[in-house]
Amino acid sequence: MWEIFEREAGGYEGWYATPSGQRADQAETALLEWLLAWFPSARSILEVGCGSGHFSRWLAGNGLRVVGLDHAPAMLVETRRRSPGIPAVLGDAHHLPFRDGAVDLALFVVTLEFLKDPPVALSEAVRVARQGLVVVALNRWSLGGISRRRAFYRRQHRLLGRAADQTLSSLRALLMNAAGRRWQAAHWSSGLFPGLLWRMRVRLPLGDVVGLAVWLAPPSWDENAVVVAPLSRAGSGPSCSFTSDTGMDRGGAAGTASGPLAARGLDCLIKAQAPTR
Repeated sequence: MWEIFEREAGGYEGWYATPSGQRADQAETALLEWLLAWFPSARSILEVGCGSGHFSRWLAGNGLRVVGLDHAPAMLVETRRRSPGIPAVLGDAHHLPFRDGAVDLALFVVTLEFLKDPPVALSEAVRVARQGLVVVALNRWSLGGISRRRAFYRRQHRLLGRAADQTLSSLRALLMNAAGRRWQAAHWSSGLFPGLLWRMRVRLPLGDVVGLAVWLAPPSWDENAVVVAPLSRAGSGPSCSFTSDTGMDRGGAAGTASGPLAARGLDCLIKAQAPTR
């Protein structure tokens, strides 16, 4: 489904300047802030499906070392144009070109709804994340979700009309299955309620977006790491370090540890590829 984002890339960021876009942006960033607070020691984050880099810029502005990934080349052009200091990698969420435990956190913001196989993408995110996953998804059991299932809405909205919305229970089940034995704890909340309630963020699964923060046990290969899921917003854990202080070169192949990626220090993240003959 990434092809539709390729066609819409030029005007995608402009939606956030509309009244609806501004409300969604404020509600979603407030939800993100609450979810990320469960990982106080996290320093690096991969945004899967970064689009035009809108949330990647917000994350970087909040002190996180961010790398974005998207399947649509035109979207990455927008990301690199608007966010020259943020690494942006062309790649498939179902086959992340990153090493095991490459980053502290993996993030999906309204991305799972447009993926061909969300369980596979989440399993890949678990593989590359050391501390946890953060997911913000469109809620099927909201007024917005009900509208999106109507034929008229689908005809009028080329992007959101194609979304396969989640529910809190379906999203939790997907994440539990993907995490497997690494599942330790999860915290959830909801936001973007209708009318004058849109600023609310509460544990009532009826907002237009629902978010989960999933705390993962250390990977089995990381024998020296000891991480205990916090009962409150406190905890510790290792982080992968990479640089993000120079512009992303538009050349180079995605998922390789040479060229612009290596120059930016991203070679610590990229998954080793089998040699070609």
